[in-house]
Amino acid sequence: MVLSLSCQNSRGIVHAVSGALLSVQGDITDSKQFDSPDTGTFFMRVEFSTPESREAVEAALEPVREEFDMELGLWDASRKTRTLVMCSKDGRTLNDLLFQQRAGTLSVEIPVIVSNHLELQPMAFFYGIPFIHIPVAKDAQGNSNKAEAEAKLLDLVAEYDIELVVLARYMQILSDDLCRKLEGKAINIHHSFLPSFKGARPYHQAHDRGVKLIGATAHYVTADLDEGPIIEQQVQRVTHAQSAREFVIRGREVEGSTLSRAVKWHAEHRVLLDGKRTVVFD
Repeated sequence: MVLSLSCQNSRGIVHAVSGALLSVQGDITDSKQFDSPDTGTFFMRVEFSTPESREAVEAALEPVREEFDMELGLWDASRKTRTLVMCSKDGRTLNDLLFQQRAGTLSVEIPVIVSNHLELQPMAFFYGIPFIHIPVAKDAQGNSNKAEAEAKLLDLVAEYDIELVVLARYMQILSDDLCRKLEGKAINIHHSFLPSFKGARPYHQAHDRGVKLIGATAHYVTADLDEGPIIEQQVQRVTHAQSAREFVIRGREVEGSTLSRAVKWHAEHRVLLDGKRTVVFD
C-alpha cells in the first residue's frame, strides 16, 4: 500500500505514523519526508505491506490524522490509475504513453482516447483502445461548440471512472470551469520556451534565435494557462549545426519523456501539492 500525507509540521509526526502502521503489522519498505521551509508544511510518502485490510489501516490512521489535522491518502500500490488521454494531431507523446502502458512500465490503465481530430485514430486502434472524436469548431456565425465538447468529455470521465486526464499535445485551451473541475487530476505538457516563443512553430522560432537548450515542462492544468504546479522538466542541448526540423524532433522526444515521467510519478502517488509548487518523491 501507499500512504501520502501533508500537514503543518510539528514534533512526533513520523513516530505517530510509524506506530499506527506497526499496530496493523505494517512492514515499511520505503519512506520519504520533506519539511517545506516556505510554507511550514510537512510531507510524507510511505510504501508498506500489511496482512490487515484497508479498513483496518484506515482505522489505525484516523486518530493520527485527527491529531495533526492531516490531508491523507491511502492507495493500493498494485492498482493502476484509470487515465483518459487527449490528443490532436501530433502522436509522439501519445505513442510514448501507450507503449509504456503496454510494456507495463507505467502504472496506468488507458480505457479511452479523446481527440478533436481523426489523424491519430489508427494509433488508438493499433493499441486496441477506444477512440472518441469530439471536434471543437466554430459555426458560420462564429459560435463555438467548446461548452458542448467539454460536457461530453466530463461525461466520459464519469462513464469510464477516470482518475487522471492527460493532455498529450492536445491543442485546445480548456475553459476555466473545466480546469477547476479537473484540478489536481489533469496533466499537460508544453515546450519550455514559454513565454519567449508563443504561438505556432515554437521550435522554428527557437532555431531562428539560435537557442542552445530546448526542453519541456509537465504540469497540472489550471485556469492560468501553462502556469500550473510543475511536476517535471527536462532539457537537452542543441547546436547551431542542427536544422529547425532536428529541433522539432528532439523537442518532441523530450516532451514525450517528460510527460511520461510526470504521469508515472502521479500514478504512483509521488506528487503532493505545496501551494503553487509540487513536492515529488521520485
